[in-house]
Amino acid sequence: MDLNDFVSARPRLLAVATRMLGSAADAEDAVQEAWLRADRADGDDTIDNPTAWLTTVVSRICLDRLRSRHYTASLDDVDPADPAPSPDAQAQLAESVGAAMGAVLDELAPAERVAFVLHDVFAVPFDDVAEILGMSPAATRQLASRARRRVAGAPRPDAARTDAVRAFLAASRDGDFTTLVDLLDPDAVFRIRTDDAPPSILTGAPAIAEAFLFKAKTALVALVDGVLGYTARPPGAPGYLLLGDVTFTEDGRIAALDVTLRADEVAGSEVIPL
Repeated sequence: MDLNDFVSARPRLLAVATRMLGSAADAEDAVQEAWLRADRADGDDTIDNPTAWLTTVVSRICLDRLRSRHYTASLDDVDPADPAPSPDAQAQLAESVGAAMGAVLDELAPAERVAFVLHDVFAVPFDDVAEILGMSPAATRQLASRARRRVAGAPRPDAARTDAVRAFLAASRDGDFTTLVDLLDPDAVFRIRTDDAPPSILTGAPAIAEAFLFKAKTALVALVDGVLGYTARPPGAPGYLLLGDVTFTEDGRIAALDVTLRADEVAGSEVIPL
């Protein structure tokens, strides 16, 4: 397979793997493994649709990794007659899947997760998904249906925490050190990741507040792959996007900020502004 085919398909592959595995780092590993398999397949028959082939490979890698997390599933209640969603219903689910991804998809069995993500989010036909899962199309359709019902009932992010992220970004823009410290847990952690370097880590509320002073000029609150956070354009780096995940302590303070810097063409993340 030509490297250009892989580079062209990489944003979709990262998006698929991130939604299945729930982790940008795990997604990168899965996509890299897919490329290694593609590279080894150079001597095989010509691949007519490299993107579809790579999507299948990545999906199988993700399925294996999900299964290795010791998920369990029961297919006893598979009902081949379960109806497929209407196009409008699918569109609504696609819009809401980011909010549900972190909380709901982690609870799904591997096959349910793969069936739902590939079909409802990426419009892969059930016959193709069934081949990836090694199941019948009818059973695959039911798996997606079960996952769909759970995603549709998933709650939106907590309003107080969304407001806390918004307040944090506003304090950052205004250079309000006291508010930044107040919003952070004393033992908060700030991690910055790029595609080609180890993460840099900063700990403690004062140090993190200092790092954020007069920053976040272009930041917007958003769901990033289903996790509450923000997105921003870094100054002096056109073509790049900052993706920030924010996690909280039980008392509502910010416990961790995980920021990834990625080139636009390989961002591979779902961002839903709030």
